[in-house]
Amino acid sequence: MNKRIYSLFFLLSFPAFLVAKLPNVVFILADDLGYGDVACYNSASRIPTPNIDRLAREGMLFTDAHSPSTVCTPTRYSLLTGRMAFRTGMRGVFTGAGGPCMIEKERLTLGGMFQVKGYVTALFGKWHVGMTFHDKAGKAINQNGLSAVKRIDYSRPIPDAPIHRGFDHFFGTVCCPTTDWLYAFIDGDRIPVPPTHIVDRGPLPKHPYSRDNRPGMIAPGFDLEEVDVTFMNKSIQFLKDHAKKSPERPFFLLHSTQAVHLPSFPGAAFKGKTKSGPHGDFIFELDYLVGELMQALEKNGFAENTLVMFSSDNGPEVPTVINMRKTHKHDGARPWRGVKRDNWEGGHRVPFIARWPGKVKPGSTSSQTICLTDVMATCAEIVKAELPNDAAEDSFNFLPVLLGEQNEQSIREYTLHQTISLAMAIRKGPWKYLDHKGSGGSNYNRDGEWGLKQYALPEKAPAAPGQLYNLETDPGETDNLYFKRPEIVNELKAKLEEFKKNGRSALRRR
Repeated sequence: MNKRIYSLFFLLSFPAFLVAKLPNVVFILADDLGYGDVACYNSASRIPTPNIDRLAREGMLFTDAHSPSTVCTPTRYSLLTGRMAFRTGMRGVFTGAGGPCMIEKERLTLGGMFQVKGYVTALFGKWHVGMTFHDKAGKAINQNGLSAVKRIDYSRPIPDAPIHRGFDHFFGTVCCPTTDWLYAFIDGDRIPVPPTHIVDRGPLPKHPYSRDNRPGMIAPGFDLEEVDVTFMNKSIQFLKDHAKKSPERPFFLLHSTQAVHLPSFPGAAFKGKTKSGPHGDFIFELDYLVGELMQALEKNGFAENTLVMFSSDNGPEVPTVINMRKTHKHDGARPWRGVKRDNWEGGHRVPFIARWPGKVKPGSTSSQTICLTDVMATCAEIVKAELPNDAAEDSFNFLPVLLGEQNEQSIREYTLHQTISLAMAIRKGPWKYLDHKGSGGSNYNRDGEWGLKQYALPEKAPAAPGQLYNLETDPGETDNLYFKRPEIVNELKAKLEEFKKNGRSALRRR
């Protein structure tokens, strides 16, 4: 049966009083926010994050949470599908008119799963898993870059926009709203105010955080520095409208920020609010947005029956880490080795906080290893959705951890990691195997003030084709045990190949 038809049938036949008992779910996904960028994770942080800290005090803070990838596009695909993105074969990320959507039309998504259970679903913010734009001849463009954006026919609908992938409501941008060639908002599957001219990024502030500062086609009224406030206002309005129109129905809200992706241009209200420069102000703005969303939940009567999760799509970006270390004594990757794009921990170990009044113990901490792919199986358990075997193939249920019912036994025996170039890593307990030399992402041979060579560590096993670390005794990943523990290398290497071949790392459900 077609999933959309099935969803409609389910909604028509599902008793409203049963739907009302289900919790609302809000997921706030930050961009390029490092483990050490949040005060509750880093006692040496120079940036105040009172609202995120409050979320941790009122919920559970995970110390061993991971993004599935070390960059944005594949992580977002994995969050939305519960499936590792390397299985699609795609390398790199989307920019501009890049597409088509990575998520196949018939694949069950996180939003689609909620829809089947009677939820109203909404996404506000950055999409970044591809969309199909057409030129005036009706031909699909599906190309990155400015020249492709110039060919878009804005009178045509976008057939694989989020509203065709499990979301009832969408307002946001196709890619990074301040970096990726197309500076215009999408409402549903249309761009109501099309771009009219190329924006000159030159007049914007020049500082070490101005990377990814590309020219592009911009729409009238599109304010590059107020994008996140616009997204926030859309999410808040959604909550207000839902409280008035259909408070009896549960909702799933995915709020996907631009903050704190480069370029670090905080909104006018946040400039100079910290002593840590533009990037510190940008993190402070992100924290403010979290506070406003939490306040909106409270004002509209949703806070007590809502599971709120907060995380990041990968580790902190290279220029921000280098400059914040040098200039402001703040380390967004602390205490891990590596940054965004790297398979070392700093590239994918991320903040993850969950708040759920009456369910999650306030002020609790979990050392369970979880991954953002696990959100789908966890939410499926919460709403009692039955996942088919061709969905959420790398997703594990951590609901027992949230409820305090499973503290010791690991919810997942193995955890997979991938980079932008599809370099892979696999983790079992304290043991982590990387199938490559070096970071798998960033260039640590680049010299100079803004190069990573200054942070390169001596290689203790230079002849090894891969890496093996014991994170329990060596959390900084400095001692490569590839030749010293060949039996563990062989076990993890074999498991990695098995998971690739089988198309899944989670057990088959039936």
